[in-house]
Amino acid sequence: MGSKGLAIARAKMQDAGVDPVAVDTFAHYYRLLEHGETGMIPESTIDPLDMEALVDVEVSDDVAAEAIGRTAVIKLNGGLGTSMGMDRAKSLLCVRRGLSFLDIIARQVLHQREKYSAPLPLIFMNSFRTSSDTMAALARYQDLQVDGLPLEFLQNKVPKLLASDLMPAAYPKNPDLEWCPPGHGDLYTALRGAGLLGRLLDAGYRHVFVSNSDNLGAVPDARVAGWFAGTGAPFAIEAVRRTQSDRKGGHFARRRSDGRIVLRESAQTLDSDREALADLDRHRFTSTNNLWFDLRAMTETLDARQGILGLPLIRNVKHLDPGKPSTPEVIQVETAMGAAIEIFEGARTIEVGRDRFVPVKTTNDLLVLRSDIYDLGQDFVLDQATESVPFVDLDSDYYKLVGDFDKRFPEGAPSLRRATSLVVDGDVTFGRDVSVVGDVEIKAPSAQRVQASTVLGPHG
Repeated sequence: MGSKGLAIARAKMQDAGVDPVAVDTFAHYYRLLEHGETGMIPESTIDPLDMEALVDVEVSDDVAAEAIGRTAVIKLNGGLGTSMGMDRAKSLLCVRRGLSFLDIIARQVLHQREKYSAPLPLIFMNSFRTSSDTMAALARYQDLQVDGLPLEFLQNKVPKLLASDLMPAAYPKNPDLEWCPPGHGDLYTALRGAGLLGRLLDAGYRHVFVSNSDNLGAVPDARVAGWFAGTGAPFAIEAVRRTQSDRKGGHFARRRSDGRIVLRESAQTLDSDREALADLDRHRFTSTNNLWFDLRAMTETLDARQGILGLPLIRNVKHLDPGKPSTPEVIQVETAMGAAIEIFEGARTIEVGRDRFVPVKTTNDLLVLRSDIYDLGQDFVLDQATESVPFVDLDSDYYKLVGDFDKRFPEGAPSLRRATSLVVDGDVTFGRDVSVVGDVEIKAPSAQRVQASTVLGPHG
């Protein structure tokens, strides 16, 4: 059963031109699946993790400047934003002042280059679906590409496997749905396959800073670079304190068997451990997905492992066509790039401010980002104008998709600077210059409009 399925999957990947290292990596995880590996991390095998905070670390200006001068920046940009109804790169979404995520990322990096007289190359890991749109949008920034290095490389793709027998799924009516991305843990495989690790080392770079393109808080910060260089660590991840919104998400812990730091994702948590996962006092830190690694350490480790880093398996069970529950269940073989922290002895974590973690996964997040909660300075860095970020929950029947969301905020986002929370239940359109103060809940049994300049308080 298994060997036949793997042989067919290998041939399918080779026929599609998938990089040989990625094919071998997929085969590694296929064999784990055959042997019943689930990737689960039981609570009984881990302890809570504490860590130092960036605010308590001293980094001299010289050390910071030296470190950022030897740093390359990679942005993960393979997502289409399909959960928000998009069919192109999510990073093309307008954030404010007519600027997209890509515009702001490019301008952040260009500003940092000028500030520190550093080359600071910027490289995007695109998917075959986001590449052309992304490169077209970046064409206006003629000085963005650094000589000798590309502006992009492509992530790999792997076959979806039928849960019943691990055979590669077939879907002739939409062959694209036979494939899935192998999670952002594919970063290391794709970098190696593209030859970028060696090119960056040959060009004199020592460190790489990686983050998601939908997190505009993830600026390539010289102080964090200086901290990382000073530790001598091979690998590090920026962490933030978990909040109520992170209760179902992953967290850091220390593995009892060997003392290594691990990143446990929700998909790796047993049902019996869900209560511990949600305990914000026990597991206090979550990953920002802002990570740093030493190029030489990464290269040597991959070489020693024949190109297969061996990240923990994430066995993601979905339907072949996600929009049709009637289609067969499939297993998507995935890995998380942050899980590489357990591969490296001496890896570190550091607590950073929430200003370095501003991800946009839903239109709730997008409304906050477009509001006046953040100022966008001349350095294009987001400055949080309030002590805390308000909780926003918009009715998914009317706001989940970007097109519907935009129709209901035709004059822009309301002011949220004095808001604690905004919950909208129903179909509500907001006029210009609306302000939200305190805890506001709107229940609209039928479509309604909030008039321009309205101040919404706790009692409507």
